[in-house]
Amino acid sequence: MRLDNGGMKTATSISRQILALARSEQWASGAHLAAQGLADRLRVSRQPINDALQLLAEHGIAQRERHRGFFLALPHDQIPAELLAEAPASDADLVEASYLRIAEDRLRGTLPESVTEAALRTRYGLSKPQLAALLTRIAQEGWIERKQGYGWTFATMLTTPDSLLQSYRLRLALEPAALLEPGYRLDPAVLERCRAAEIHLLQGGIATDSAILLHDRGVNFHESLVQASGNAFFIDTIRRVNRVRRLLSYRSMQNRTRYREHCEQHLHILELLEQARNEEASEAMRAHLASTLRNLTSISDILQPGAAAPAAPSPERASNQAETLQP
Repeated sequence: MRLDNGGMKTATSISRQILALARSEQWASGAHLAAQGLADRLRVSRQPINDALQLLAEHGIAQRERHRGFFLALPHDQIPAELLAEAPASDADLVEASYLRIAEDRLRGTLPESVTEAALRTRYGLSKPQLAALLTRIAQEGWIERKQGYGWTFATMLTTPDSLLQSYRLRLALEPAALLEPGYRLDPAVLERCRAAEIHLLQGGIATDSAILLHDRGVNFHESLVQASGNAFFIDTIRRVNRVRRLLSYRSMQNRTRYREHCEQHLHILELLEQARNEEASEAMRAHLASTLRNLTSISDILQPGAAAPAAPSPERASNQAETLQP
């Protein structure tokens, strides 16, 4: 069985990404494939997600229920391996590498605030379609915007340890309070998805997942818990904070030892919420974020503007380094 048929390259690629999420996070048969949630996680619009879900449904991997949406039709461990194999993706690989280079260049101060597309293509060796895909992605994440008339401008981001510390103080005030909101309800399917993501990391993903996957996993956990509060002001604030700390978060992924502790803390918070012990969950969240605040100073050298990023560690070394930033 093949997913790629008749001009469906985009839907095919996104379908594979959805299946990769299902496998890595161990989704059960019947898991809700919420279009907006997938669009947020894969940083695309709703339409290509809908096309991809329709394609999965045509091949029996997903089921569509009237007025309810799409659901996974088989458990994660029964997804055929050939559907997870990526098609040749030299363009995707180049765009991914260029994305991280741009993020690092902004942190080092070697990329100016305002840039032209021609300059970016020359600097990173990209074609027009590749650059268009890259700029669309960065714009959706909120750290670049098109200038009126010509060129692009990078948004103000958190680029110093001091500003990052302030963002964590905000989170420390907000996230524990969100768990105490009246009517707080964490959907069981969301809870299980978050739990599966932590288990995936504990089973090896800490060493092998990319910086982007690790960042997105942490963001998804914290935003999912805040969103369950039903307080739109809380979720809007935490999303804004997560967008602007993205670049420093990537750099912090050089050190990963503390991920195991963070995963265990996340699982403990989920267990408390599952038992409706929200006051205890709130205190556990406070302790979780506070421990990160205490450890920020130990990586201040690699977070300083202009600091060169050390070479990425091998999977064997990654688990032996001391991650302190990304809960």
